[in-house]
Amino acid sequence: MGDYVVILITTIFVQNILLAQFLGNCPFLGTSKKMETAVGMAMAVVFVLVMAGVITWMVYYWILVPFELKYLKTIAFILVIASLVQFVEMFLKKSIPALYAGLGIFLPLITTNCAVFGACILNINKELNFQKALVTSFGYAVGFGLALILFAGVRERILLARVPKPLQDTSIALVTAGVLSLTFFAFKGIV
Repeated sequence: MGDYVVILITTIFVQNILLAQFLGNCPFLGTSKKMETAVGMAMAVVFVLVMAGVITWMVYYWILVPFELKYLKTIAFILVIASLVQFVEMFLKKSIPALYAGLGIFLPLITTNCAVFGACILNINKELNFQKALVTSFGYAVGFGLALILFAGVRERILLARVPKPLQDTSIALVTAGVLSLTFFAFKGIV
């Protein structure tokens, strides 16, 4: 049990997939202007990343390794992730059309989100067992969601502030992302 708590703390705070490993910056910057959109994207990424982590682990160890097809890892993982994103997209389109419209192009971009793919590859490269791969995937997903929601909250507050002209829009967002990333580096000494 203690190992899993350490894995969660490490993946959420210390090795945050977004702010420490710098994977998944496109949806991070694109969907963080409004809190509602950020929360929706965070939930979609949590679902896709956890499911992708579990399914890609099974595909790798139950199909690719026994049949000596490890070289197909990238293609297989992308197919799994793309299928999961299609499922999420259909679900949101039917049940939450406002969120579907708010996420726009960023929802299908989860397919090519390097945070999702990177987490799947990291699980395999670290040679984790099934349970640890599941907990690691969940931790990376929660860390991504936490960073995205924190960033969205800060960006909403920045809209109320007077920002110098050269720093408006993307510039202040990048500076803010850098500062947020530095705050997560404070957790490096914990584990």
